Amino acid sequence: MVGKVLGIKDLEQFSSRRSSVYVDPECDKFFELPLFIAASSNDITTKCQCFQFSPGKEPALRSYTEIQQLLQQGKKRDVKNILRENSWPINSPIRSQLWPMLCGQHQTKEHMLDGFYWEMVHQVFGTTELSEKPIMLPAFVDATHCLPYHLTSTGRAVADRIVNVLGYDCPDITYSPVLYPITSILLHFMSEEEAYVCLAGLVGSKEKVFINQTKLQHEVTWKTVMQIAKKHTKSATSYFQRICPGLKLERVFMDWCWWILAGLPFQHLVRIMDCYFHEGIKVLYRVALVILNLFHKECQSNNEWSPDNIKNDIGNALIKFCKKIPVSPAKLLHAAFSIRGLSTQYISRIFIKTEMLLKSRSVLTSGSKQLIKSRSSDNLPTSQSQVNIQMMSHTLTIREGEKSPGHRAIAMGVYPIHNLKSQACKNEDLFTLWSWLPVRITMYQPVLLYTTEEHGCSLTTFYVRVEQHEPTLLMIKTCNNEVFGAYCSSRWFERNVKDDKGQRQAYFGTGETFLFSLYPERAKYPWVGIEGDKDLGHSSELFMAADSKMITIGGGEGQAIWMDENIRFGKTDSCKTFNNPPLCPSGDFEIRVLEVYGFVGI
Repeated sequence: MVGKVLGIKDLEQFSSRRSSVYVDPECDKFFELPLFIAASSNDITTKCQCFQFSPGKEPALRSYTEIQQLLQQGKKRDVKNILRENSWPINSPIRSQLWPMLCGQHQTKEHMLDGFYWEMVHQVFGTTELSEKPIMLPAFVDATHCLPYHLTSTGRAVADRIVNVLGYDCPDITYSPVLYPITSILLHFMSEEEAYVCLAGLVGSKEKVFINQTKLQHEVTWKTVMQIAKKHTKSATSYFQRICPGLKLERVFMDWCWWILAGLPFQHLVRIMDCYFHEGIKVLYRVALVILNLFHKECQSNNEWSPDNIKNDIGNALIKFCKKIPVSPAKLLHAAFSIRGLSTQYISRIFIKTEMLLKSRSVLTSGSKQLIKSRSSDNLPTSQSQVNIQMMSHTLTIREGEKSPGHRAIAMGVYPIHNLKSQACKNEDLFTLWSWLPVRITMYQPVLLYTTEEHGCSLTTFYVRVEQHEPTLLMIKTCNNEVFGAYCSSRWFERNVKDDKGQRQAYFGTGETFLFSLYPERAKYPWVGIEGDKDLGHSSELFMAADSKMITIGGGEGQAIWMDENIRFGKTDSCKTFNNPPLCPSGDFEIRVLEVYGFVGI
């Protein structure tokens, strides 16, 4: 296959369209794209070294217009196949239109008005002129991986400015090391403003993940890659652990994205981006697995990668290997998309499970070993800690503008539990319960969404008032005065979510869900998965379930909490998901009061 024939005028138009001011003119050597004269004409043609040239045969590469029409018709699968199969030459002008269109389909904000970016630039820097002085990069950028990909000094300054404006416009981005390299790649094929709009689309995407934006997402991602690799590149991962007995695989996989972004030749990277901008981060997952397999094979046949040469630094050896990767971009992608059993659903399941585990452990930074303790009297706040919570609650709920105990530059958050008037539990029980909530949730104002005292005993009413809120806190007081309940991490609306076969999922929720008992005993029962990374089986992940007839929390050889459609009667058993005893002695109970709280501002 050969790149599409470009005439002199075509090349001139491409040169003007491509942001030549941003790209080092010597980068043709970097791209390794020699020119040659076609045998049958005087046209100058660009040939990618990755493909064979067959004289007299015109490649059947799809045009931008064809792809645009398919996207407009909603034929995203057809577009996916075209992007995977069409190996446009690296300097094909199609990307100056194709990439903005692919990124633009993920845009969730209202259409950006012309000039929006430049207004933001003026707002951030006070001028639209590009400063000759270095620009301080946002804190979310990894300074050690600001990969320029042969941009000029002007191009690098433009990339600096783009990520600064994006950080200003998207303050929720707290850690995103890959954002700068992707910015640099985009600037090879489009203007500064177009690159910003593309990034805004990728960052704001709701349907697919493209760019991690927090340290938690970053950690979940590399741990997901590691879990997938243990299954799909088992021989490679076992080999690395065998030659380096003391090596922790975590140290290798933490840098997985740099195998691709910092290691692979630019022509490989551009073809990967063709697919990535449409399909999302799963493309990078697949490429990473192929790199592992190829490296493993080379280790067994090439002395350069012998165990003695790589055992001290496998991570760095992987990046060096990628720089000289022995396959073409086409073969690399073909191998990546030929991996079986690596569906979007499978990847999502591993990702969510890993995220649940990290959230349940409150692990927000790599290497942290802090765990949430399982049920025990050790979970209960001391009398002093209850006083501290109460004092903080009183102090932090003073309104802005009123006299405060001291100067505060900004509002610090709210702990207004002393304002709650619960019919289900006492005030001191609320302090205990509050100490068990995830820390980030305690900063939000609780609001009573549903109570049987005011809204009646109806599951329909319960759903109307509660189902769109996440998370929620359920408290039950029985006719025997037992008090217990659950912190539910997901929306009750998820009971309506259907799988690929059109069937509703039976259970939903995450490992942040937990049970509690306040009377006659005080105890917290977190998810059993907190205790370790081992696979505990399906029965340990049955967090929440609901339909028009009942609500269930916890499952596996019993249901921790079950309530009927009239929210009048229920039962409680021990279950595998939370390893709890029955939450009331008799097992069966009659509901005196059910209260459900949500949190304002989440």
